[in-house]
Amino acid sequence: MHDESSPVKNVVYISEKDTQHGGNTTLPQLRTVGTRFNLFTGDQTLEKREKSFKVSETPQIHCGFYGENGGFKISDEDKIYMQTCKVVVSTCAFGGGDDLYQPIGMVDTSLQKVCYVAFWDEITSAAQELKGHRIGEDHFIGKWRIVVVRDLPFIDQRLNGKIPKMLGHRLFPHAKFSIWVDSKSQFRRDPLGVLEALLWRTNSVLAISQHGARSNVYEEATAVVKKHKASPEEVEVQLTQYRQDGLPEDKRFNGRKALNEASVIVRKHTPLTNLFMCLWFNEVVRFTSRDQLSFPYVLWRLKLLKDINVFPVCVRKDLVNSMGHISKAKPLIN
Repeated sequence: MHDESSPVKNVVYISEKDTQHGGNTTLPQLRTVGTRFNLFTGDQTLEKREKSFKVSETPQIHCGFYGENGGFKISDEDKIYMQTCKVVVSTCAFGGGDDLYQPIGMVDTSLQKVCYVAFWDEITSAAQELKGHRIGEDHFIGKWRIVVVRDLPFIDQRLNGKIPKMLGHRLFPHAKFSIWVDSKSQFRRDPLGVLEALLWRTNSVLAISQHGARSNVYEEATAVVKKHKASPEEVEVQLTQYRQDGLPEDKRFNGRKALNEASVIVRKHTPLTNLFMCLWFNEVVRFTSRDQLSFPYVLWRLKLLKDINVFPVCVRKDLVNSMGHISKAKPLIN
């Protein structure tokens, strides 16, 4: 059911079958020099990017899963399971990175109503098996249903991780609500209780934590470079574009802190929030993988999305036990 008050009624996802958007392009043609666009993302010019922020009742937008040969392959059996999910808690670990932390604190009702899905690739699956964490014949390890993804589309594992993080509405087409938890965290609360507290009571469609240390994109960019999370050059390209577009340096936005921490994302799947996540995903593909730099920008551009609950850091710490990353994910070899 769509929100009658929202101007966005239905989001149309551009694919290679859509010839008016230059479909049936070959992979080498799409690997534009200096960009990370490929057959999973589709080719996105700056002109297309600008157009994607213009809201209509049925916006057409790139949102991953562009080409048949774009990668991120999931078995039919897993797809059938994912189509049954109405409420999802999800996480991922690609490249043999983090261990899988079993969720705690849920009530029995939630176990019957909520899907817990962890996306792995074959490297992680093999690494976890060596540690004695073998996927059962029912595809579960503990409470997590493990979905092994093949043919990841990006060399950068951080970007591959953005697919389940941001495109849950594409992976779980019938889900009404989702909670994303980064792999470094153990989810420790009842998911239905979390939806009640962070979305339903506050009439919000998206809930995300304030950033604990910094207040705006420009401060965060300096920290990202200092901590070697991205190169100075790629950060400067992103900031130059954002300054050109007019992103203010304010430390508050709509009365809230203008920087967020996205290790936990709680949201209702509506056409407007789905559009937001598509736009956000496209920004991390175009610029740096540091999604904290692009989230405030997309929020600022998509001015219609106002029903956001930006919760304090202490709430995030109450939702998850932060375990830290075990090891750096191995990049894919071209």
